[in-house]
Amino acid sequence: LKVLSHIDSILRSPRAPPLIYRRSKGPVQSYIKENGQECGFEHLPLTIEMWADQLMALKDLHRSLRKLSLELMPWHTADPQDNRESIRVEDLQFTVDAILEEIENKEKNSQTPSLHTLSGIVSHFQKLFDVNSLNGVYPRMNEVYTKLGEMTNAMRNLHELLELDSSAPPTVVVDTVGKLCDIINKNVTEQVQQLLGTQDIHSIINKLEEHERFFPPFQALIQDLLCLLEISNLDNILPVVRSLK
Repeated sequence: LKVLSHIDSILRSPRAPPLIYRRSKGPVQSYIKENGQECGFEHLPLTIEMWADQLMALKDLHRSLRKLSLELMPWHTADPQDNRESIRVEDLQFTVDAILEEIENKEKNSQTPSLHTLSGIVSHFQKLFDVNSLNGVYPRMNEVYTKLGEMTNAMRNLHELLELDSSAPPTVVVDTVGKLCDIINKNVTEQVQQLLGTQDIHSIINKLEEHERFFPPFQALIQDLLCLLEISNLDNILPVVRSLK
């Protein structure tokens, strides 16, 4: 009876949920009234069985929430208390709050790529630059960065040398260099024509052939004179010959 009275006081406590206390009705009421006290918990076994089922379901719910948490936050390691026998509602609420916080942070930082996106970026880089393994990604990145820096510096110097606007695309730079080469080649051709005194390519060929026929004997003659006169400078040939005269 004392135990029943203690249970009854707990059931009537303001903290007790309404589900566990019901006023007795019918013939049972006369049976449970003792010493002027009414104990309204004849339905309590069914309620306790329901709570037992709910407590068992809490473990399944906690397991599902942990899977969802690891899916959304794979960098979070498993809690060593996850395998404990008793699961509290506070544990579930903590997991739900962590998931909600992660979702809110993702919404705020929508520019932050997901792991799937980052994996796709790495795979795309490997295809573009022919990298077979993840270990080769960083070295190839450094190589690409170095080459890009060299090309950027070269393009900047060409823009300055050619007096082009810095926004001019590479095609404009190439066209300008090509035109400059054409001008230089044209000037060289004109200078050669002026030097040889002819405007005809066949005449230039003839002049070169005449030079090839004339120069070797002339060079041999000069070498013989230098040896014969015992001098080493061409400028001294005429003075020495005049002195012999």
